Amino acid sequence: MKSGKRLVITIGRQYGSGGREIGSRLAESLGLGFYDKNILRIDSDESGIKESFYHMADEKAGNKLLYRIVKSLAPDLGSPSLGPDLVAADNLFRFQSEVIRKLAAAEDCVIIGRCADYVLDGMDGLVRIFLYADMDYRVERIRQLGYYPPGEEKKNIKRIDRERRDYHRYYTGRDWENVENYDLMLNTARLGTEGAAEAVKGYLALRGYDWQE
Repeated sequence: MKSGKRLVITIGRQYGSGGREIGSRLAESLGLGFYDKNILRIDSDESGIKESFYHMADEKAGNKLLYRIVKSLAPDLGSPSLGPDLVAADNLFRFQSEVIRKLAAAEDCVIIGRCADYVLDGMDGLVRIFLYADMDYRVERIRQLGYYPPGEEKKNIKRIDRERRDYHRYYTGRDWENVENYDLMLNTARLGTEGAAEAVKGYLALRGYDWQE
């Protein structure tokens, strides 16, 4: 980046909308760090907790009973515990949030999902993106990736979207797809992954950012 301004891009995304690919394109084009599931490895290194525990809790809500009873409250985002609740979902989220804050403080970067838009709320240079797409487009993308048996793509897209929606609501108290949570929302079915990345760069230019191609 040539502007000298801080820039941390967070990307929320519906499953199958191309969020990881678009985020990776942006990071490479703009010379930014890129963090998605590799955050889980960093979390594990920071905390000494097995990475498998983070994968089990990754973008899934914690205590569902608490979530149902107190929908508008979010768990404490203070320092993670090293006590008996070490591998509890809420504690793993605190470790993850601490890592996200450290990454954002250390370098300009793109961070995919994991409530980073909330964890970094109010940070200078934060740009919050949300990517969505028509269901048919998402089904076709997932079908091409071959993640599920033929005909089961739509069912799994809905399941993962529900998990992400619940996860975001549980840890932030906010609605995942609410326009007020983001600076820019894009329908990737209309733009494609390359077009969406270019649209984000156009938005950044309007915000006063510049870069070397």
